[in-house]
Amino acid sequence: MKKCESLFVLMMIIGVPVWAQDNLDNQQTAVARKVSDVTPEEDPYLWLEEVTGDKALDWVREQNKSTQDHFESSAEFSNLREDLLKILDSDERIPFVSKSGDYYYNFWRDQDHERGIWRRTTLEEYRKEDPKWEIVLDLDELAADENENWIWGGAQLLRPDYDLALISLSRGGADASVTREFDMKTRQFVVDGFQRNEAKGGISWIDRDSVFIFTDFGEGTMTSSGYPRIAKLWRRGTPLADAEVVYEGKPDDMYIGAGHDDSPGFERNFVQRTLAFYNDEMYLRSDDGKLTKIDAPNSANKSVFREYLLLELRKPWEVGGKTYQAGSLLVTNFDDFMAGGRDFDVAFKPTENTSLAGYSPTKDHILLNVLEDVKNRVYVLTPEGDTWKRESLRGAPKIGTVSVRPVDADESNDYWMTSSGYLTPTTLYHGEIGGDPEQLKQLTPMYDAQGLHVSQHFATSKDGTRVPYFMVSKEGIELNGDNPTLLYGYGGFEISLTPGYRAGVGRAWTSRGGVYVVANIRGGGEYGPRWHQAALKQNRLRAYEDFAAVAEDLIIRKVTSKDRLGIQGGSNGGLLVGNMVALYPDLFGAAVCQVPLLDMRRYHLLLAGASWMAEYGNPDAEGEWEFIKKFSPYQNIKASVKYPAMLFTTSTRDDRVHPGHARKMMALMYDQGHDVSYYENIEGGHGGAANNKQRAYMQALAYSFLKERLFPKK
Repeated sequence: MKKCESLFVLMMIIGVPVWAQDNLDNQQTAVARKVSDVTPEEDPYLWLEEVTGDKALDWVREQNKSTQDHFESSAEFSNLREDLLKILDSDERIPFVSKSGDYYYNFWRDQDHERGIWRRTTLEEYRKEDPKWEIVLDLDELAADENENWIWGGAQLLRPDYDLALISLSRGGADASVTREFDMKTRQFVVDGFQRNEAKGGISWIDRDSVFIFTDFGEGTMTSSGYPRIAKLWRRGTPLADAEVVYEGKPDDMYIGAGHDDSPGFERNFVQRTLAFYNDEMYLRSDDGKLTKIDAPNSANKSVFREYLLLELRKPWEVGGKTYQAGSLLVTNFDDFMAGGRDFDVAFKPTENTSLAGYSPTKDHILLNVLEDVKNRVYVLTPEGDTWKRESLRGAPKIGTVSVRPVDADESNDYWMTSSGYLTPTTLYHGEIGGDPEQLKQLTPMYDAQGLHVSQHFATSKDGTRVPYFMVSKEGIELNGDNPTLLYGYGGFEISLTPGYRAGVGRAWTSRGGVYVVANIRGGGEYGPRWHQAALKQNRLRAYEDFAAVAEDLIIRKVTSKDRLGIQGGSNGGLLVGNMVALYPDLFGAAVCQVPLLDMRRYHLLLAGASWMAEYGNPDAEGEWEFIKKFSPYQNIKASVKYPAMLFTTSTRDDRVHPGHARKMMALMYDQGHDVSYYENIEGGHGGAANNKQRAYMQALAYSFLKERLFPKK
């Protein structure tokens, strides 16, 4: 894992403030009326934004009952749900671990541990087929003792003794979390130890008696995105109110945080100011509290590891008399850079069909993960004088998706490597750079993939751009236009969709005769920053044009037809699905829209929505609603148009994407007479489910809906 990487990457996993109802009156204090200042007359479904309002929840229960009554009466649905639960609870899954001190830690859920256990073992034991584990914390016992539905959020152990940990927990899987200090010897939470109340934010070790904390400290201490605006240094035994302010951001910043780099011999403290996604400032904090900015572009991903500063450029950068290409990875000596030096080694430079998927420093090397037309290639960089020697990682698989990460970057050149494919169960390797990797674990096949085939194709988008997509189908599929096909996509935030073993998809769809397609549309990261930036803000429609091009290519190739083609996506992918239905209703027969954004007129006022304005734009900024309204499904649905059948799913406890998006769209389309279904899980956060039972139910619901709508009637 990269050291001190930008907090916009980490913020999706480090917990949050409790949802607070928007005060519509307060939104109308400006002299000029904002686009987002709608009235109940303009938006008759505004009341559904009241997340826990009695009227809104009564509506949710009514919709849920209708959907449950329809599907739960089917024996096929029950069997599928049980099969999917067996996959999720299977003991045959790989228990991935992370190393802290002498132990290798894993968090595990199965049928006997619904909420899960945090456990550890040794490397010698882990190599065995059936390792012996030592349970450190049982979340089911904790939840029962405290009468609270705690969901695991992660743990940070304190070097060098690893006898204390900071454990993050959330209620029902929300982003909002609490943090508690935990004694690894007594296996108890520390009375009067470091604690953080429920909020978005985090807490991280500096040393045994001090931490950085960034959280909700009270009125005015959170950003408009609902994330921490202030970071403090808190010393043991002192009131939190007396903690020293390290940095205070502006209300319209996105996120403020601080962290300690505990690499032996290279200990440093950093402050991160995230203004928006892919727009952040990083500061070195000296022992006397002085902050010195790392003078690199805000758009660059900045990380510090031991003596090195690594910069992943998202835009071209002219510095030191040279211009470096967007998508490049630059390396230099950190101390030299802070002293004014601007000499860089180019560790990676993108080409037309390659991009940097990731990089992981080890003690003496850098592991580069490169995407070549959405297929992984792993290389080792080794410093040799004034240059870096580059060679392929020995033993790395040549097919499938491959990822690598260090075992303990500060101490060794050992690494974990995983390989996976749509039909190839995930395999875990352990290796040391310079030697051949050892296969440690392989996932037992969880569905019958015999006779299935994976292929890659390219569609041509409206502006001539070649858009890759993967297809999983029967070998020698008959191209008769009658194959039930599920098209999946995301297209946002520079996230790449690479092949991986999807046991649920295999069991519920492809092994039952369905075709599964993943579209690598713009907005994602498959070809680096340029692929992402091509679909930002006023260019957002390009992502939807790409998705439509893939759908049309499938129909032209006679893989499927409109009546047999379904689509699925969640979060930003839910926005994708909403727009495909609104803008291309004649292309699809069914759509599953999960934890979606849909009302882009008000998205920035709801929960974490303001943090995504760099991606979509600001509806209240002059001129921006003119392009945003073109990809706001809630405003583009019409009673006179026939749309594909839709299933909306969301979570009451989702405090990242507001459930009001799905609720309002469902209510609007239902009242207009369209074919729509709805299910809202009461727990689950942005993932939609808090445990494996809920996850299996939600998956069974989606696939049952798609099968009912797309498969030929018997």
